[in-house]
Amino acid sequence: MPNFDGSGPQGLGAGTGRGMGPCGLGMRRGFGRGFCRFLGLRSRITPTEEKQILEDEVKILEDELKATKERLGELKDQK
Repeated sequence: MPNFDGSGPQGLGAGTGRGMGPCGLGMRRGFGRGFCRFLGLRSRITPTEEKQILEDEVKILEDELKATKERLGELKDQK
C-alpha cells in the first residue's frame, strides 16, 4: 500500500491492488487483502472503522466472486 496510509493504489482503498504489499504477501495461501489488521496493526483502528473495513471487504469479495462465476459461465458456453 503506497505510503502505508490505508489509501491503496490510486487512493481506491485497501484490497484493491495486486497483493504485492506487506499485507498481501500471503495472498496465494489464503491471506492478504488487508489481513495485516490481524497481525498487530489492528490496534490502530477503532471497532467502528474495523466493522466498515470488514463490510467493504465482504462487498469486494462478493463482487469478485460474481465476476468470476460470470466469466466461468462464458467459458463453459464457448466449449
